[in-house]
Amino acid sequence: MDPTNVLSKQIKQKAKELGFYDCGIAKAGFIKGDAERLKKWLDEGKQAEMAYMENHFEKRTDPGKLLEGAKSVISVLYNYYPHEHLKEENNYKISRYAYGTDYHLVLKKKLKKLIVFIKTIKADVSARAFVDSAPVLERSWAARAGLGWIGKNTCLITKEQGSYFFIGEIVTDLELDYDRKMVPNHCGGCTRCLDACPTRALSKDGLDANKCISYWTIEFKGESLPDSLQDNFGDWIFGCDVCQQICPWNRLSEPHNEPKFDLTQELLKMRKPDWEKLSEIEFVEVFKGSAVKRTKYKGLMRNIHFVKK
Repeated sequence: MDPTNVLSKQIKQKAKELGFYDCGIAKAGFIKGDAERLKKWLDEGKQAEMAYMENHFEKRTDPGKLLEGAKSVISVLYNYYPHEHLKEENNYKISRYAYGTDYHLVLKKKLKKLIVFIKTIKADVSARAFVDSAPVLERSWAARAGLGWIGKNTCLITKEQGSYFFIGEIVTDLELDYDRKMVPNHCGGCTRCLDACPTRALSKDGLDANKCISYWTIEFKGESLPDSLQDNFGDWIFGCDVCQQICPWNRLSEPHNEPKFDLTQELLKMRKPDWEKLSEIEFVEVFKGSAVKRTKYKGLMRNIHFVKK
């Protein structure tokens, strides 16, 4: 039996044992079509003030710039669809991906274990793990590895369980057996996500961060949010899940098996008055190890006061 095929199967099996929902492998190299789309998006200024999106363009579009001699990109999916949701009555909303422990910490640890496993079989291998923390077009690589398609809401969608997944990658100089069959786009004529987007940030041309609630409540570091969008924010104070909640494919979502992603008791108890009087000390305690810390206390309170007006 082909040793490359055997090793690829072993890697995928180990990924499943580590708790990943799925694993696929693509041949590393320059991704021309994605590079052209990214350049057009940047040229149109749709990255808003996320200047880091303009950096390391060559690395974003060619993993060989991240790891010398790269031959393979191993992509993994990790389910985060929650067992329990924040109560909606008299409450603010945060994106479901931020309910528990920061996913960067959880996935990176598991990917490093996968690399250790690979090196027990092939000791002279070079590999680097990435979880949304380096210039990697993760959705593109996951799609190339046959794990799903990139939907109109710009999320990677699986036909079996929707889009509530984190994506991670391992770039390696190991030659593997590649998943050459990409999943067809199954969005069809559906435009529910485009129609439901509160600020019309989504269109047939993709996402415009200048209008995106997630951008303004997480990435934007300024002191005040745009008054022109205020009536459309609803109660979102960290991220926004509308385009996923409305997606028909997410009717198939099943709860994750990761205790670290569960809602904390502190968050479950909170209602609007609790959010509004949250002190900086309480913020640190409630969101210890959480992705919500990305916006910092000052940013979260800015968001709360904005939607409260």
